[in-house]
Amino acid sequence: MPVGTFEQYYDRLVAMKPNIYVGGEVIGRSDPRLAGGIYVMRQTFDCAHDDRYKEYCTATSHITGETINRFTHVHQTRDDLFNKQKMTKLLSHRVGGCIQRCMGIDAINALSVVTYEMDTALGTKYNENFLKFLAYVQENDIVANCAQTDVKGDRLLRPSEQPDPDMYLRVVETRPDGIIVRGAKSCNSAAPYVDEIIVTPTRFMGPADAAYAVSFAIPADWEGVKIAALPGVRHKREYIDAPIAKVGDMESLTIFDDVFIPNDRIFMNGLADPRQTPYAGFLALMFAHFHRHSYTGCKPATSEVIASEAALVAEYNGIAKASHVQGKLAHIIGLAELVYAAGIASAVKAEKSPSGTMIPDEILTNAGRKLAGEEIYNENKILADLAGGLIATLPLEKEFYSEGVGELLHKYIMRNPKISAENIHRCFRMIEDQMISEFGGAMIVAGLHGGGSPQMEEVAMMSRYDLEELKGIAKYLAGIEPEIPIYDRKYVTPRKILEKFKKYDN
Repeated sequence: MPVGTFEQYYDRLVAMKPNIYVGGEVIGRSDPRLAGGIYVMRQTFDCAHDDRYKEYCTATSHITGETINRFTHVHQTRDDLFNKQKMTKLLSHRVGGCIQRCMGIDAINALSVVTYEMDTALGTKYNENFLKFLAYVQENDIVANCAQTDVKGDRLLRPSEQPDPDMYLRVVETRPDGIIVRGAKSCNSAAPYVDEIIVTPTRFMGPADAAYAVSFAIPADWEGVKIAALPGVRHKREYIDAPIAKVGDMESLTIFDDVFIPNDRIFMNGLADPRQTPYAGFLALMFAHFHRHSYTGCKPATSEVIASEAALVAEYNGIAKASHVQGKLAHIIGLAELVYAAGIASAVKAEKSPSGTMIPDEILTNAGRKLAGEEIYNENKILADLAGGLIATLPLEKEFYSEGVGELLHKYIMRNPKISAENIHRCFRMIEDQMISEFGGAMIVAGLHGGGSPQMEEVAMMSRYDLEELKGIAKYLAGIEPEIPIYDRKYVTPRKILEKFKKYDN
């Protein structure tokens, strides 16, 4: 059945061969350190079968007509984009932050656009490969991530200029039946518990960088793939279990150690045909663009989670009615609404690509993601301010249930007399997990850099924004020009973006 179950997903995971390196050992997918991330993925399956969420978590496949999990869907309409954003937001509420499966949907949408463009312009067969892969993903409700960020070496040098040529993932050999790739991808979220890893370039490439213009998809336990993982965990609980305590992740430096990629899993190979090289930047941009639109769903959700925690702890501290508290909550709520509105507006202004895939407005998407990234630390500052220092000094959970001091701890944690000591303890333990745990701290950094830092959003926006047309307003107001332009910022089509990359390549 195209809408899969968590049990089917988990059975696939535990059957994979161990290739995850953690703490000096190689582990399999049943290791308890993966449990937090697998719990997050579970929500994407269970909610697709839940009547409250089905409208947003399922879609109709444009290639089979069957009902599928929306995380495997290629957007065909503006409503598809909006429903993906709404799904991301609702599921992110359930886990208190990142839902982690958006990389897969964003990568397949980017590939749907770029492989079609390559086949049309160059006579390649990559879109055929992609559609075969997409059918497999939809039929089996496959969980995928995207490995985009190369380790990059010297940031001032292009891929082909690096002293070590493996600092960007590259094709080292082309064979009749496929290619051999070598390199590594960093910041590769969820790699230890996905079915498939989709690889895309990380930047635009010049003529000398053709070997680095490569894209493909392979199972996460494929021969030669080594996943050096960093577990993201909450503080372990024994007595007061809660949904937030179940959530975690694993980040990865994913190494491709002379990995063979069969021809039908390849979506781009600049080494075989240098004409494909400009499409590397186009694919990098398209993935980042779709991913940032997903962020207009998850980042408002994260802001709303922080606002809900701030409002609750303010109530429990007895300060909820203070004007400064209301102002701080309004600040977070306003940010959430603005970022979400940017995503809605970018979906409304979306354009259909030649492949049939709907592409949201890039400038609105980047504007929303930039605002979210710039404010993530300020939002957490507000939460810390309203909660107070106890979130960083709270005694261990076990002490609240010990014979010697437990009763006294419950006595002295009391604040608002209308709230039980246990609920006050749960509230502060939640915020401790949100901000002080290893995973909580990492998620704050991810809020800044995930999908691209605010600086990268600036680059994306300004490379597409027509300042000369904008300056026409000032020229009229200054009396330099006699007529004011009828200015309405235009959508920049993907084809125009691609032409820029082709100019660079030449």
